[in-house]
Amino acid sequence: MSASNTTTITSIGAPNRRNTELALLVFAVAIPVFAYANVGLAKNGSVPAGLLEYGAGLGLLATAAHLLVRKFAPYADPLMLPIATLLNGLGLVLLWRLDQEPAITTAQLGGAMAPKQLMWSALGVMLFAGVLVFLKDHRILQRYTYISMIVALGLLIAPIFFPGVNGAKIWVTLPGIGSIQPAEFAKIVITVFFSGYLMVKRDALALASRRFMGLYLPRGRDLGPILVIWGVSLLILVFETDLGTSLLFFGLFVIMLYVATERTSWIVFGLLLSAGGAVFVSTFEAHVKDRVHNWLHPLALQNDAVTETAQVRYAFGSGGLFGSGLGQGYSRLIGGIGAKSDYILATVGEELGLAGLMAVLLLYGLLIERGIRTALAARDPFGKLLAIGLSGAFALQVFVVAGGVTGLIPLTGMTMPFLAQGGSSVIANWALVAILMRISDTARRPAPSPAPSPDAEATQVVRTQ
Repeated sequence: MSASNTTTITSIGAPNRRNTELALLVFAVAIPVFAYANVGLAKNGSVPAGLLEYGAGLGLLATAAHLLVRKFAPYADPLMLPIATLLNGLGLVLLWRLDQEPAITTAQLGGAMAPKQLMWSALGVMLFAGVLVFLKDHRILQRYTYISMIVALGLLIAPIFFPGVNGAKIWVTLPGIGSIQPAEFAKIVITVFFSGYLMVKRDALALASRRFMGLYLPRGRDLGPILVIWGVSLLILVFETDLGTSLLFFGLFVIMLYVATERTSWIVFGLLLSAGGAVFVSTFEAHVKDRVHNWLHPLALQNDAVTETAQVRYAFGSGGLFGSGLGQGYSRLIGGIGAKSDYILATVGEELGLAGLMAVLLLYGLLIERGIRTALAARDPFGKLLAIGLSGAFALQVFVVAGGVTGLIPLTGMTMPFLAQGGSSVIANWALVAILMRISDTARRPAPSPAPSPDAEATQVVRTQ
């Protein structure tokens, strides 16, 4: 046997699955394009005039993102990009569908949003590209642990100094740009801080002073970090009346604390503190109290009119198993800007039915699962914590929005990732996916084969002779 006929796996290299990603992207673009045509046929009896432009725009974004991944992160997870593209595309279709309502309703909903959302999506893909190109190694972020804390707190506090919208101060208005929601970017920055902090402090936080009723009770001095985070989340809830950000901020820290220490006691303490804070604030804060009341009494009349919460229940009920069909529902009856943001899942439930709603939630679940798989495969502790933190933040956001719309928990006012209107949300979530793909690329990249020693080369020559 000649030496040229002997090969090893390391010399060939592990498959990078980029062709699989490309094939999935074809479906991720085709499905929203067919849905777009379906809405046009249902509303106007004809294929929309802008079908080719919409399909070309979405396809161009997907192709550009794929080529960048193939160049700068060739071993990244092959499912993340297609799932994000599909969710983003479906969100554009749903927004365009809501744009087709009568003029007075469209004005109430804030005007046509689909063209703006397409622009924000393009900016999101550009940020996605920037992360992949300039963030060569996710471990670089560990250097900015405490800087990330300062930046995150600044982003969370900034909305206090701006006027509230619909009872909550979650927006910052910038000249020439418009309104942005800093909490969407803060969830990424605060995850970087938590990852760096817990990687250093996890051994101290894992120590227990005694065991009580099957739980390891943390030492008093180690309760300090979680009490500080709890206090900050309460301040956000009190001064900004932003229930969603408060839940996300505190829940993210508890999740990462549990993963870092493997102590169930932190989960118990986190749930107790979260429940206590929620009861306290809902008792004294009028806006939060109103949301809790609507949650407990969703069908109650308000000023002799049916509330948005009631209309959402009717939308889900009328959707049935397979829905009324895209473009054939009555989501406009929900009213207000919430139909395109908080309550956009109601349109999914009414027009695509329970089957369509579960399909969308499964897409979110699959994206979260790929993030957790990335955390398990990461080779460094910081990468593991960062991946699980980003996946946990994404999962918490999906839970609080879907839970609020379906009545499982009080409505929080957060934005459904990729699906609902909101430039800040779509841009931040594209950046989140990019960081996860960078960690995945590092974890899946095959280790370089070691250089053969001179003795091994001599042995190989003898064998080939």
